[in-house]
Amino acid sequence: MSLSISTESLWIDTAEGRLFCTRWFPATGSNTPALPPIVLFHDSLGCVALWRDFPQQLCQATGREVIAYDRLGFGQSDRYPGTLPLDFIRHEAVHFFAPLKAALGIEHFVAFGHSVGGAMAAACASLHPEHCDALITVAAQAFVEDLTLAGIRIAEEQFKDPQHMARLEKYHGDKAPWVLGAWTRTWLSPAFSDWTLEDVVGTLHCPLLALHGEHDEYGSALHPERIARLSTGPGRYLILPGCHHVPHREAPAAVLEPVCQLLVH
Repeated sequence: MSLSISTESLWIDTAEGRLFCTRWFPATGSNTPALPPIVLFHDSLGCVALWRDFPQQLCQATGREVIAYDRLGFGQSDRYPGTLPLDFIRHEAVHFFAPLKAALGIEHFVAFGHSVGGAMAAACASLHPEHCDALITVAAQAFVEDLTLAGIRIAEEQFKDPQHMARLEKYHGDKAPWVLGAWTRTWLSPAFSDWTLEDVVGTLHCPLLALHGEHDEYGSALHPERIARLSTGPGRYLILPGCHHVPHREAPAAVLEPVCQLLVH
C-alpha cells in the first residue's frame, strides 16, 4: 500500500551560517507512533536537490520521516566561512548536525550517508551513541585509497570543461568553485593522506549496513568490508552488482531492499 508523502523546507540556524533543510513525512494514522527519522548526509559535490526523488522513495518504503540538508557552503545553504578544515568530517557532526538535531527536536534517528556523507553519518552515530538507532553508508570511504585519489584527479580534469562546471553551478550557484575545491584540495592534500574512519567505526554499537557499488570508481570493496568488520555492533556489508558510485540513483530498488530489511520490523 502506497503512503501519501508531504514535504516541508526550512532553514536551520547555526553559529557559522544557515542550513537549508527539507523533510519528507509519511501519512500515518493518529494511533501509529512515529518512527525515528532517517537523516541523509550528502557527498562531496552534493546537496538536497541531488538526492532527487530518493528521499521520497525512502520515506515511502520505510514509513519513516526523511530529513536532508545542504551542508554549509553547498546548495542553498550559506557560504562556508573560509577553507574546509581537515577535520571537516567530525566538524560536521559537532557544529552542524548537533544544532539541526536540536532545532528539529530529534531524539532518536537513523544516520544515512553517501560517499563522504557516510563518514559524517558514522561520526554523528559515534557522537550520539544513545540516540542513533542504525547507521547506513552508501559508497562510503573508510580511508584514503589510491583508487579514490585517482578518481578525484580524473574528475578535477573533467571540471576544467565549462560544461561540467555549469552543471555544478546549477545546484550550488556561485559557490560551485568553492565546492569543487573543498573536495579536491582536501582529499589530495598530503596532510589528509592518513585519515581513516576506523577509530570512529570502532566505537559504534548500533546496527550497521555498508552498501557499495561493484564498479565504484572512488573506492574498492575494502571500504565497506572495513566499515562492517570494525563495528562492534551487528554490521554487514553488501556489494551491489553493476553499480558505480551512486547506487541510490543507479539502482534505487537495490538500495531500498536491504535498508528496509534493516529498518522495517
